[in-house]
Amino acid sequence: MIPTMIVYGLLLGRWWRVAIVSAALVWPLLLVLADVPISGNGLVAAAFLGAANASAGVLVHQGVLWLVRRLRADRKDDHR
Repeated sequence: MIPTMIVYGLLLGRWWRVAIVSAALVWPLLLVLADVPISGNGLVAAAFLGAANASAGVLVHQGVLWLVRRLRADRKDDHR
């Protein structure tokens, strides 16, 4: 189930703040809707883990964006 939040972060990585905050809200909600037995402290931990896993996806997304921008800038400089 961890890959779910990583993919979530990958898909919404452009809007990283929204992705991380919403992951912290959505992951515990998904666990509750799936009838996973979880306590109050478990929900807090789930929120943290959801945000952490989405952050991993966001970091990959942002890294790819940085690389693409860097390559485009280098390519533009070569044509001048």
